[in-house]
Amino acid sequence: MSSIFSFFVLPPVADGSVYYAFIHSDAMGQGIVIVLALMSVATWTLMLEKGIGLNRAYKGSRRFIEEFRQKRNPMTMRNRAENDPSPVARIYESAYARICQLHGDEQHMMAGGRRVLNDVELEVVRATMEENVADQILKLEDKIIVLMTAVSISPFLGLFGTVWGIMLAFTEMAMAGRPDIQTLAPGVSGALLTTVLGLLVAIPSLVGYNTITFYIKQVTVHMDNFVEEFIAKLKIEQLENSEPPESGKEE
Repeated sequence: MSSIFSFFVLPPVADGSVYYAFIHSDAMGQGIVIVLALMSVATWTLMLEKGIGLNRAYKGSRRFIEEFRQKRNPMTMRNRAENDPSPVARIYESAYARICQLHGDEQHMMAGGRRVLNDVELEVVRATMEENVADQILKLEDKIIVLMTAVSISPFLGLFGTVWGIMLAFTEMAMAGRPDIQTLAPGVSGALLTTVLGLLVAIPSLVGYNTITFYIKQVTVHMDNFVEEFIAKLKIEQLENSEPPESGKEE
């Protein structure tokens, strides 16, 4: 087990080289390293936070939809939705509230006075649910801009630090008047450190962004499907309670 964890620890030479590169960087290079380190902490924190939240939203939405499909009456899951934090439960609550509003009184509807909705009212319920789907998507995508920014800007920060450090290294070598590796090495090592950190921020951020985006799409599909299933059950009620057309009498 210790060998597994030792894989993620820098070897002594690499550890010393990182420290050496940092202390031999100028203020600009050290500033870029600090910015990239803070950006790495922010992105990892956000990825863990969004990952845990999306995992709960995904599993909770699936469970809620599975239970909803087992119910013939779409209005019998109100108590279940109140105790469910999933996005689909919030959509259900918005539809339930809109239907109560169309009936005028929730207590009257719960007492058995719920009537079948007409086509116009069904479209009102659908519009309410679709509006709530959009609101839930905005909540799921909250703070994603941080990952997008990290993916986009961290390689450029690393490249800027590299070019800046190499420029200073060659300037110091020119001022020294001799092509000495001891003059060139400190500046180059500090320059390359920013490139490494830039990639260490960009690569995990890109993987995390793609993973989070994938699960947001999955939850969005569940929400869209739930809207269609909810409206479909209301339409089935409408058909079952509609009077059959009168047939003409044969003479």
